[in-house]
Amino acid sequence: MTKRIFRSICLVAITVFLASILLIMGALYNYFSTIGQAQLKMQTNLAAQGVTNEGIDYFKNLDISNYRITWIDTNGMVLYDSESNSSQMENHLEREEIKEALSTGYGESKRYSETLFKHYLYSAQRLPDGTILRLSIFQHSILTLLLGMVQPICIVFVVALLLSILLATQVSKKIVKPLNEIDLDHPLFNEGYDELSPLLRRIDSQQKQLHQQKITLLQKENELNTIIESMNEGMILLNQKGKILSINPAAKKLLDANGDCIGADILSLNRNLDLQKLLSSALQGESGKRIIALQGESYQIDANPIISRHITKGVALCFFNVTEKEKAEQIRREFTANVSHELKTPLHSISGYAELLKNDMVQKQDHIPFAAKIYDEAQRMIHLVEDIISLSHLDEGANDMERENVDLYELAKKAMNSLESEAKAAHITLELSGSPTILNGIAQLLYSIIYNLIDNAIKYNHENGNVTINIQNTNTEIIFSVHDTGIGIPIKHQERIFERFYRVDKSHSKEVGGTGLGLSIVKHAAKIHHAKIKVDSIVGKGTRITLTFPRQY
Repeated sequence: MTKRIFRSICLVAITVFLASILLIMGALYNYFSTIGQAQLKMQTNLAAQGVTNEGIDYFKNLDISNYRITWIDTNGMVLYDSESNSSQMENHLEREEIKEALSTGYGESKRYSETLFKHYLYSAQRLPDGTILRLSIFQHSILTLLLGMVQPICIVFVVALLLSILLATQVSKKIVKPLNEIDLDHPLFNEGYDELSPLLRRIDSQQKQLHQQKITLLQKENELNTIIESMNEGMILLNQKGKILSINPAAKKLLDANGDCIGADILSLNRNLDLQKLLSSALQGESGKRIIALQGESYQIDANPIISRHITKGVALCFFNVTEKEKAEQIRREFTANVSHELKTPLHSISGYAELLKNDMVQKQDHIPFAAKIYDEAQRMIHLVEDIISLSHLDEGANDMERENVDLYELAKKAMNSLESEAKAAHITLELSGSPTILNGIAQLLYSIIYNLIDNAIKYNHENGNVTINIQNTNTEIIFSVHDTGIGIPIKHQERIFERFYRVDKSHSKEVGGTGLGLSIVKHAAKIHHAKIKVDSIVGKGTRITLTFPRQY
């Protein structure tokens, strides 16, 4: 801006200078013309007196180098001319100054001389005898006048140019200085040109808007960062070259990335082939998802391209832990297969016995044993279906079941009484220790927990073994445990015994019967009561299963 102001001032100064030269030269030209005409008139008057007194002899030995003298008779014929042959000159009666002198006694004019081819000033005076005496003088043109003054003009031009440059520099700096000193952070507190006030007010208004927008953006950015950093799922933003732009802590942990991974290639952190294919497709604008193994667990990676104006600008990767989902799906498939197997066996038995009875292929004395077999298998199916229904109900949360204050000690006694005959048959001793303990819960589910744990302790015990049920009551929790002296559970199976239809020793499980769903029911019922389950077992020596119930939940 300073340069433009500087150039503008210099240009204006030079233009004014040239215009001034032209005006001054024009004024000088007119001034000198007026002076020359006045002098010419005076000389004409003097010469007229001389010609009147001396006649043509006046022209002899007359020094008239600066003037041209012409004497014209009354008919316009030239009697004498100081620069041309009078006999060869044309009639001058029609000349302007001659006509004016004949009529008024004096005349003057300015014109180009066709005889001498120069511009002249003319002055004519009528003599007493009627003849006309005319004097003329050469008049310089403006260009000639200008050329004659070229040296002083050049000096003045150089001085003017230097002054213009100096003043333009100072003025341009002075003009720009208030603009350079404007405090854009506080536009309304500036002292400058009044003409800038609308602009400063506009800047102030826009700055307020920008400040508010900045605050809003920062708030949204902080909220987004907080959400992303708090996510259990991993999230990574990549540019169009696969470089990391943003990564949250969960993703860093999954990929074992350090804090300086911003800008690194995602494939340098994990070279999984499925991830490479997924990323390649996403960079080409195609969304996709794959499940890969990370940190010993299964993760589903969703890759979504970030597209702007039909161009892929980057990719967003989201990591979802689907280990539990995969496990649940596996359990579901196993459950379906196990249910089918568990139902198929008694159905085949029932169908076989029924077919033999139908075809009268059974002796009469065997009818009752066959009917007993059919009854036992049917009862086994009924128990299985009931347990499946119970599990389905527990999976839904059992919200329709009523909660009440239940005495665990009395429930344990009731369960022991129900299983007393089985314990005697297996020569197992049942013992109950503790005191009456009230727990707010669902009586039916709590009874199922106690019954199934005692039932398993009897079935998987040694002959002449013991089953001890203990109830401890503290200020914050209730501890219920069932300890047997049975066959025990290997460590590798202890985490899976609560899965549906899971059996540690399938041959032994078949011998003792059962549906294989008892401990699954225990696990779901305990979860509904917010109880924690702990298994302590030594193979060949026995098992202790402990449930810890919080008093309030």
